[in-house]
This record gives sequence, structure tokens and C-alpha cells, in this order.
Amino acid sequence: MAEVYDVIIIGGGQSGLACAYYLRRTKLNYLILDDQESCGGAWQKTWDSLRLFSPADHSSLPGWLMPKTEDGFPPKDHVINYLCKYEERYDLNIKRPVIVDVVEKESGVFKIKTSAGNFSAKTIISATGTWKAPFIPKVKGIDIFRGKQLHSAHYRNPDDLESKKVLIIGEGNSGAQILAEVSKVANTSWATLKDPEFLPDDVDGRVLFDVATAKYKAEKEGKKFDPKDYNLGNIVMVPPVKEARERGVLKSKGSFKEFTEDGVIWEDGTKEEFDTVIWCTGFHYATSHLKSIAETDTKGKIKTQGTKAENVAGLWVVGYGGWTGYASATLIGVGRSARGTSKEIIEFLKD
Repeated sequence: MAEVYDVIIIGGGQSGLACAYYLRRTKLNYLILDDQESCGGAWQKTWDSLRLFSPADHSSLPGWLMPKTEDGFPPKDHVINYLCKYEERYDLNIKRPVIVDVVEKESGVFKIKTSAGNFSAKTIISATGTWKAPFIPKVKGIDIFRGKQLHSAHYRNPDDLESKKVLIIGEGNSGAQILAEVSKVANTSWATLKDPEFLPDDVDGRVLFDVATAKYKAEKEGKKFDPKDYNLGNIVMVPPVKEARERGVLKSKGSFKEFTEDGVIWEDGTKEEFDTVIWCTGFHYATSHLKSIAETDTKGKIKTQGTKAENVAGLWVVGYGGWTGYASATLIGVGRSARGTSKEIIEFLKD
């Protein structure tokens, strides 16, 4: 008879590791199923120059501080190395590569159908994040544009963009950072639905996490929260973005009405041709594997109380951003969600 695990965690990135950290300290039999070939989670898929918004000591998973870097903002490779060492340090039980196709439930037991066969568990933690669900809005004419289009999820570096005309779409951090890099080698324009809002130069991820913590505490106590000088969705002025501002390229042209075969038509009616469009328009939730057991909305979200699914006993979702806990999509923020989830699972399995 196949083994029935107490907990199976779907996803071996930072959220899955944080959950496993707490579960390993219990007597529960857990397993992480990760669809990647190697350690590092979604960080393996990000663009080459991506850096964290916070110094290493404010970008750590529970139990072990990330080693410091010289300039304070850890690069992608440093983060991947940290996640790999984290797995080794705590001897976390991970099986990879395992692609989860669907999760079903029979007689109170979850059946996980995967590329490596079927697995069974009493409880499930879905920690698959958003990277596999990039969102591109439906814009008039998008299908007739003859140039290249890619989402930020598939952008790596500007090597093949030299001297080309590039349109970058999206007013968030990814849009600003990719614009800063691509504008060094290409003729770029920046399209945004609203004017980009920038945080003060001295505000980085440390402050953002403190704000998220203050908001969490205030709402828990029933108090009103006022972010005052900054918004959690504003652009963080990491060094490459500051440098782009100094070059005068950090300026939005506003929104456009539609695509043409060769480019776009801006709101004022002017036309502009582009070779490449990079969509920095965010992500939905990568939860398609849950559709057989939970109703998802158009973004892949299910109904939850905290991280616990409302309508599926034994299912938790961790690390999907504001939906599943303040700052839960960050290295330092997911620890709180993971700790609370592990406590709830322990209580659930006592019954």
C-alpha cells in the first residue's frame, strides 16, 4: 500500500522551504514536491540582473540569516545559493523534478497525480507562487502586432535588444528595473496605465516589511492603518533605477489605445513603431492543480481564512502575497505565514 504522508508541500521555492522548516521540528511525515530540476525555486527563472530590495539580513527564511553581500542588495545568484544551502542545512525532504498535474480527494485523503506517479497525503500545502501564471491583458490589436512580445517572466537580459525599439509596459518594480537595464542598449519607451510612483531613495525592503508588519498588527487590533509617505506598491529605488533616473529615461509616456502591425497608437493618436514589447504586468496565482478540489476565480485565487482553505478541509496555501498574508511573497515575510500554517496543521491532524 502506498505511503500516506501527513503533509505534502507542492512547491520547493522559498515558501515551501519555510513551511518545511517548521514541519521538520514536529513528528509529522512531510514531503516537498518540486517541479524544478534543481534548487532555487522561481529565482532560477528571473532575469539575470534581478536583485533583492533588502539587505541579506532582512531577506532571510526562518532559522538562518542569509549571508551578507558587499553592496547590501543580494543578486539573483546569491539568493539561489542561499536557498540551496538552506535545503542542505536543514536536510529538508524534497523530491524533484516532480510536476503536479492535479490534486484530488478521496475518502478524506488527498491524491496527488504527478509526473513521478501518485502520492497521498492527509493535508496539502500549496506553495507554487505566481511565476508560472504570467498575466498579459487583452489589448486591442495585440494579435496583429508582428514584433516580438514577451512577459517579464521570460525576460533574461538585453543581449538581443541592442539598437532596437523596445516598449516596456507596466508601472511596477519589474517595469522600472527592466527599463533601467534595456534602456542602456536600446531605444526604449515606457507605457503605464497611471503615473509611476516612486518611494523615497532611503526606503527599501526593510522599511516595506516594517510597514507590512505595522499594517498587520493594526488590522489585527481593529485600528486604522495610514501608510503616510509611501505605498507598498510603489517602486523601490534600487541602484539601477536611481541610475536610470539620472540618465533621464525613467519617464512614462502614459497609456496607449491599441496595437498596430508595427507598434502602438498612443492616447493622443500618435503612432510609434516597436520591434519588441516586454510586458511587466504581473501575475495571477499558479493554482491550476487545485481546480478539482477548490473553486478558483479568474486569477486562480480560492476562498481562504488566512492560509487555510475555507471549503476544502486539509488544504493550505502559502506565499501568494497579500492574499495569504502580509509580505508572504517575500523571503522574510513568508516565515510568519509558514509558522502559523504549521501550527494549524498540527491541530488539524490531532482530530
